[in-house]
Amino acid sequence: MSRGGWSVLGGQAVPDPDEAYDLAEFIDALGRLRSWAGAPSYRELARSVGRLLPVPQPVAASTVVDAFKPNRRRLDFDLVVAIVRALGLSDDEADRWRRACVRVHGEARTGGADAVLRHLPADLATFTGRAREVDALVAAVPDTAGGTPTVVISAIEGMGGVGKTTLAVHVARRLVAAGRYTGIQLYANLRGFDPDHPPGDPAELLGGFLRRLGVPAKQVPDGLDERAAMYRDRMSDRDALVLLDNAADERQIRALIPASPRCLVLVTSRRSLTALDGAALFPLDVFSRDEGTELLARITGAERVAAEPTAAGEVVELCGHLPLAVALAAGRLRSRPAWSMADLAHALRGGAPDAIGSGRRTLRPVFDLSYRGLPGPAQRVLRLLGRHPGVDYTVPAVAALADLPEQDAEALLELLQDEHLLQQKTYGRYELHDLLRSYAAEAAAREPGTEGDAAVERLARWFLHSAYNAAKAVDTPDLPFPTTPSEHGPATFDSYDEALTWFDREWDNLTAVQLAARDLGLHDIVWQLAVARKFVAALRNHLRDSATGHELAVEAARALGDRAVEARVTGGLGLAYRMLGRLEDAERCYGAASAILRELGDWVRMGPLLLNIAGVHQFREDYPKALAVYEESLEVFEKSGAIGGRATARLSLGAVHQTLGDLDEAERYFLLALEDNRAVAAAVRADSSKVGNRRGLAILLGHLATVHAARGEAERAVGGYREQIELLRFLGDKQLLAEAVRASGDAQLAAGDATAAREAWTEALALFEGLGDDGQAAAVRERLGGD
Repeated sequence: MSRGGWSVLGGQAVPDPDEAYDLAEFIDALGRLRSWAGAPSYRELARSVGRLLPVPQPVAASTVVDAFKPNRRRLDFDLVVAIVRALGLSDDEADRWRRACVRVHGEARTGGADAVLRHLPADLATFTGRAREVDALVAAVPDTAGGTPTVVISAIEGMGGVGKTTLAVHVARRLVAAGRYTGIQLYANLRGFDPDHPPGDPAELLGGFLRRLGVPAKQVPDGLDERAAMYRDRMSDRDALVLLDNAADERQIRALIPASPRCLVLVTSRRSLTALDGAALFPLDVFSRDEGTELLARITGAERVAAEPTAAGEVVELCGHLPLAVALAAGRLRSRPAWSMADLAHALRGGAPDAIGSGRRTLRPVFDLSYRGLPGPAQRVLRLLGRHPGVDYTVPAVAALADLPEQDAEALLELLQDEHLLQQKTYGRYELHDLLRSYAAEAAAREPGTEGDAAVERLARWFLHSAYNAAKAVDTPDLPFPTTPSEHGPATFDSYDEALTWFDREWDNLTAVQLAARDLGLHDIVWQLAVARKFVAALRNHLRDSATGHELAVEAARALGDRAVEARVTGGLGLAYRMLGRLEDAERCYGAASAILRELGDWVRMGPLLLNIAGVHQFREDYPKALAVYEESLEVFEKSGAIGGRATARLSLGAVHQTLGDLDEAERYFLLALEDNRAVAAAVRADSSKVGNRRGLAILLGHLATVHAARGEAERAVGGYREQIELLRFLGDKQLLAEAVRASGDAQLAAGDATAAREAWTEALALFEGLGDDGQAAAVRERLGGD
């Protein structure tokens, strides 16, 4: 049985190779299998692997290390089987791993795996016509990517619904299929003309691109210029295709254009991009009559068009030759086998005359026809999607929005997709074309009563409870349980990684839902969403979102008149400001929160606030003030009995003393913090409703090991790093893991084990390379002697 990347074998959860979608994910699963098996050393594993090969032979530890490198292009199948068997799996299970390994290699050769760096939407099976435009766009790309001194930019312009995105995706896919730009393909919907959402922020879009390019979230710079510079550096001398869809204007996309002449940028926009330097402009008009008729035949069947060619031509005319309108009308006919083509034309002629923003042509009759032909439940879901504040929709979220069982919601979403009213650019996530979203919103506004508001409130409650579950799974500290119930079962998570992935996918929706909750006066949901997201905002470098969310939370707390909540979220706003480097704003917020807590006599919440205030002093290297405030926080935690807070205060005090070179005092605080962490862990085991700070414990173990190393106690340092590394493998924090493995190698060398040191450095190098951390990778290469 497979569950979230793991399978159950003999009552134990074992990484499942069949869940791997590409070679990188397969290698990640292999690494998790090694962790599951107790993380044997590569040297020990190599000895076992050599005996298990079809022809037994000695195997170097470096050969085994190479098999776990995340950037591998291929693996030796026999080696994989031997590794899996050496890690304790049966022959049958090893054979399953071999089959999965063969599969992901085959997908890598055919391009079947949709890897992080291959991010294009799927080409539509109904793509029709546009032969002249396709040829022109392909011809604009030099035969050899290096044959031009500058990046190639092609901008496709045209009205909404004319097929710009479909054409751009088709051309991109055609170029990749021809062997061009196979290494990197990035896609972003810039939402330049979305009626319900502002255009995408270039800085946020660059942040997403950088994370796909392997830059750890904590290393993504905050400013637009800094992100753009890093992006250009990462794309330098790489064959890459970047598809920027639905751009608002030139200003939105300039920072998203790489500098390498080996890159192609395809841009789509409703607005002319004449001011975009170096861009070749490709205006896109509506279909010709023949192209429109061909699309009609593709969707309804060629025999129906052939039987009534005059009526088919009239349908294309009534749709204004607009591809989106033709597709919608054709979908209506396909779902009505009793209709003739003439019936469809008659229905279109009876439509309302007003347009919904499609230029000189009228789309409302087409939309009205599609809408009226839907069953009542599907009409209702479409209307409610017009009220959904987010950018895309999953089945569970729509079930909450529409107050339906999930199976009914999925059936209706699939029906809407069959009718060409929804699309899936990513599996399991549905989207409305922005013109259709506007139509759906208008349809919702025409409905009497408050059903739309109630639907948004249900959705907001579902997102809040799902975010709470995800935040709990990633060890978010000081997490309040939602005070408002959810009528629909929220998302649940079996692992840290699964929850973090959910936050990544739903981040924009969570932002939009918080704003919608603010507009409806759902103050409890507003502030609790900010708190549920604050820990992940730091992990994923969504610091500006966190600041904005906490600003809304402060407003909500004041509207509620809840001074305790106001103190909590004002302190959270200060933390967001501090992480953004806005220290004066942070101190202002901390001062306001402190005043409220003193007014309320709430010394329990004063402790975490004092930690944050001390952190500002530590950041400014004012160590005497930092020590004084950390000591004050420690006294508060002692009085309140908050063991977890006391552990953090002791860890922080130890870190300052370590910086000042007082290793004895640093160790004393670290050991006391370790006692507190173990007490918290025991409480967690006794009460599953609590969450332990496992990441904090890992950081603490690293600090202790560093103290031992600084004293020359190499064996103790090796043991400390080993314990830290085991925990970090479980948590999946690759940046901290890479740093710990490198430090472990240093300690192994100091302990006199050069072979173990080299193994650790080799693994650290693979981790840093996988993270794209060139500086740290270079430092490790020096340790390895430059190889």
